[in-house]
Amino acid sequence: MPRTNLNDILIFMAVVDAGSFIAGGQAMGLSRSAAGKAVIRLEDRLGARLLNRTTRTLGLTDEGRMFYQRGLQILASVDEAEASVAGQSGTPQGVLRLTVPDALGRLVVLPLLEKYLRAWPDIQVEVSFTDRPADIVEEGSDLAIRIDATASDTRLVSRVIATYKARLCASPSYLTERGEPRNIDDLAAHDCLIFASRHQRQGWRFRGEGGSWVKAQGRSRLRLDSGEAIRDAALAGLGIALLPDFLVADDLTAGRLRQILPDLETDDAKIVALYPDKRLLEPRVSRFIDLMVEELGGQVRDHDASSR
Repeated sequence: MPRTNLNDILIFMAVVDAGSFIAGGQAMGLSRSAAGKAVIRLEDRLGARLLNRTTRTLGLTDEGRMFYQRGLQILASVDEAEASVAGQSGTPQGVLRLTVPDALGRLVVLPLLEKYLRAWPDIQVEVSFTDRPADIVEEGSDLAIRIDATASDTRLVSRVIATYKARLCASPSYLTERGEPRNIDDLAAHDCLIFASRHQRQGWRFRGEGGSWVKAQGRSRLRLDSGEAIRDAALAGLGIALLPDFLVADDLTAGRLRQILPDLETDDAKIVALYPDKRLLEPRVSRFIDLMVEELGGQVRDHDASSR
């Protein structure tokens, strides 16, 4: 690819990231006019409009959004190429791109990122906070941190980082109004706040008599795709929730939530790292995984999705 073509692509990426031709041009050491001409050259060469321009805003067209995503993959490949050389010394460099669930990210991952950035000053980090499943290969992410995820994609490896106890809990107001369940069967008469998204639906199961697992039969009138939203719904008295310790520990201590059926054994909530299956894992990724294991602990083992 001619160098001028590559420069135009990089300028387009900078304009999109900055949200304007002025800021994007400055990021590349160019004037607004030069940045605008570079994007026009790129559009002419591709035969497609990449940006919708108004006097106030810039917006990606469908073609622009697709091209931008491809650009992210190109930049990720460049980072990987650099890391494959710089990685011989084991020193993390480049940009670590993460996707994490919102509550887990803020409560657990962000404190680790503070230590990670302090330890490795040449590293930059981009984090997407979302509870939806992400195609990290297509989106150019290095690593996804998820709760109870499995790597059904053969391009990915999953690694259990840590486990948290899951607590069955509800607000005092809900229990006053509806009564407190005394056993698993009583859950059938209660509203259970279930995690559900387009790709995943949480099932509750508990260790029953004889050591076998028993599925709860509670009603599910309200289903949410965010662990924090489920916690908020439980605090509002909308039902019973099954949530990991890190999300409800403070509420249980303060009495805003009460644990139900504490003697029941529940599935542990597993914190899982998902990353592309590569022969050489970049130091920026491996060092962050090592930090999570060191700080969060838990039983750790690797799973190669292709062997399932």
